[in-house]
Amino acid sequence: MQIGFVSTRFAGTDGVSLETSKWAQVLEADGHRCYWFAGELDRDPSRCSLVPEAHFLHERNQWINTHLLGKRRRAPQISSAIHSMRSRLKLHLHQFISRFNIDILIPQNALSLPMQLPLGLALTEVIAETGIPAIAHHHDFAWERPRYAVFAAPDYLSMAFPPRLDNISHVVINSVAAQQLAHRTGIGAEVIPNVLDFNQPPKVNPDKVNRLRAMLALTESDTVVLQPTRVVQRKGIEHAIALVRALQRPNCKLVISHASGDEGHDYADWLRRHAQDQGVDLRFMAADLGDPWNPHPVSEPEFTLNDVYPLADVITFPSACEGFGNAFLEAIYHGKPLLVNHYEIFQTDIAPLGFHLASMDGYLTRDAVEQIQAMLDSPLLRQQMAAANYEVARQHFSYERLKSQLDRLMHAVHPPHVTHPQTGHSTPARDAKVFYLHESVQPAHLGTSNTRRATR
Repeated sequence: MQIGFVSTRFAGTDGVSLETSKWAQVLEADGHRCYWFAGELDRDPSRCSLVPEAHFLHERNQWINTHLLGKRRRAPQISSAIHSMRSRLKLHLHQFISRFNIDILIPQNALSLPMQLPLGLALTEVIAETGIPAIAHHHDFAWERPRYAVFAAPDYLSMAFPPRLDNISHVVINSVAAQQLAHRTGIGAEVIPNVLDFNQPPKVNPDKVNRLRAMLALTESDTVVLQPTRVVQRKGIEHAIALVRALQRPNCKLVISHASGDEGHDYADWLRRHAQDQGVDLRFMAADLGDPWNPHPVSEPEFTLNDVYPLADVITFPSACEGFGNAFLEAIYHGKPLLVNHYEIFQTDIAPLGFHLASMDGYLTRDAVEQIQAMLDSPLLRQQMAAANYEVARQHFSYERLKSQLDRLMHAVHPPHVTHPQTGHSTPARDAKVFYLHESVQPAHLGTSNTRRATR
């Protein structure tokens, strides 16, 4: 089948892009073909519909958000701007479906977090009007983010974030989200956590690791504390600074692997000043990191996440809020000691599984610092913990689990085809009219593409 992934961005190493790459790997290994629609893409152009207006950082979308965030009412011209953008994005989505003969749409966070409100509205209307099967993969919801507590578009949130449509199956990445989604909207969802291919150890290129070490001016004698996240406030990076200061180890460096910018640069500027005040050697990685799981890279990235983790002696992940926690799994995948904050999803979905790590509950304790010291001082302890953690993760967060759940979902939203005894046409086991846009109402620019799809 032809699978169409849709989001605001599939590029770089944000959690949505990374997890979508893994889904694509598993789906393509099963014989499906994957295509991409977004406002920023780092994938093979022959499989992509690049629509800059779909990006959450597009200037028109940002202008709309400035008139919605923190506001209780919106002016009529804001509604007009939203619908104008929705209408244009809707046409692009129809063209994407037609161009690649998409059988199933998989919106990635585009129907859950309203960073790109017009895109969510456009997607909802396209899915409703065409009846195309969809699997909506939700990583974050508006109610999980304080910035959306006051938002002058509650009507649009109710309509599209997420929408209630019979041809959409919903997937969330943690059990709390499933409970909240059911409680707030009555929508049931499958829980599919973030995963990694724990049956295949990470591919590490020693030459790239050494080049990255040289770029960061790190030496073999340095103790490297790695914060492998974007620079946004909810990541709690000030706690990583506190850890480095408390360790009091010679030549201890804090490296932040990802960039700032998704939510502004104020937090990054504050971190620089704070680290200087605390006497902590803080280094931001200048290199752009590629996604090591991207199945269709437009070019080979200079460095990927797999080149960063080998630099680290310990990983910090002191986030206050996470949908799941890619950095957590990546640290386990690379066998690294780890400091984790007790964010809600860690407590409910991860900690009960029995991982061995240092933890904190909102603030850095002496006990947590001493646990990290013990890990750094004992190679045997690190080796034992790494092996135990890897096995727990392999059991619960592997590609095999993802494949099993996706197989079930794909069968549910797109049942096996049957052959009509008289015409010989292959159609879905359900009435094909449920899924595809009727010829009499299809947009003129689509020609007869969808009519062909309904009978092939």
